Amino acid sequence: MTVKQLRAFLAVAQSLSFVQACQRLHLSQPALSLAIKTLEESLGGALLVRTTRSVALTPEGEVLLPIARRLLADWDNAEELLRQHFTLQLGRVAIAALPSFAANLLPVALKAFRACYPKINVTVHDVINEQVVDMIRDHRVELGVVLEPESLDGLTFTPLYLDRFVAVVPADSPLAACHELHWSDLLSQPFIALQRPSAVRSLLEESIRERYGHLPVAFESHQLATVGRMVAQGLGVSVVPSLCHSQMEALGARCVALDQPCVQQRVGLIQLAGTSISAAAQALADKLVESVGGR
Repeated sequence: MTVKQLRAFLAVAQSLSFVQACQRLHLSQPALSLAIKTLEESLGGALLVRTTRSVALTPEGEVLLPIARRLLADWDNAEELLRQHFTLQLGRVAIAALPSFAANLLPVALKAFRACYPKINVTVHDVINEQVVDMIRDHRVELGVVLEPESLDGLTFTPLYLDRFVAVVPADSPLAACHELHWSDLLSQPFIALQRPSAVRSLLEESIRERYGHLPVAFESHQLATVGRMVAQGLGVSVVPSLCHSQMEALGARCVALDQPCVQQRVGLIQLAGTSISAAAQALADKLVESVGGR
């Protein structure tokens, strides 16, 4: 059975008139008759009894009538649902992002996205860099925001901006009055770092290894917010992405420009290479590029 054949049968069965069915479907009578005949042949028997004056349903036609109504209603509902998804009237999208990005820049982009697409549901997973990549590879999310990976290996990376890392020091520390700090200033203090396998931790260790050797970590945490609170309490110093500046200062710490060496890394969108994403995910990706790109 085809949808066209079922529509032809239903139009005749409801009106019991080929003429009215032709008008309703905008078909010629030969085309309508052919659709009914082909349907009957495919099913193996007559569905309608036709005379020069009347049309009636056979017992088999009576059986098919409620089924045809249900199938065509489901078909029409499916068409409309997909149309709403493609036109972004409805939909759902999941994104995974670094906690530093999820807590600072992502809400700005989501506000702009929501203003354009109020009926698209967005799920945000704020997880460490490595988990973002794993969630993309496992098809648990369509989009991810990460520090640029060393190897893409089946992923595509769309740069959003270049993040220059800053020092985080206690507000009452003499270091807080400086306009710029060097790593040598920080490494004389207890250092607070994200726990491995954090990409931020790895980047910091790699950046100072040649000049200063091992990163002397006194405290570790999984969350940047906890790092900020520990710094604010005077337990030590840290280095975080610059996009965390407002978050760190809200926690009571101070952020200072950092040099020698300068630590910077591109942040961008990742998705699986060679695969299509939903219309909702593409719209969110476009809004992220528009809202955050090039900051």
